[in-house]
Amino acid sequence: MSGWQALDEFLRTDPRDVGCDQAMQMLHVYVDAVSANVVDAAERLYPGAAAHLRSCGPCDEDFAGLLAAVSGDAS
Repeated sequence: MSGWQALDEFLRTDPRDVGCDQAMQMLHVYVDAVSANVVDAAERLYPGAAAHLRSCGPCDEDFAGLLAAVSGDAS
């Protein structure tokens, strides 16, 4: 990926993205919804968190780790 492509992706941030602080504050609620197999509902209920997790690698890693811990898939 060129520098221009990276800049273009950065500038196309989803306006619904709530940012790291707000996403982390409610991450446990989002994980609970996803672990209960209501992924679509979680994305509809928390579109800002869903948008943020799609665009922020470190927060998405936290989400995946918490989801693995909750579901017993931590390895």
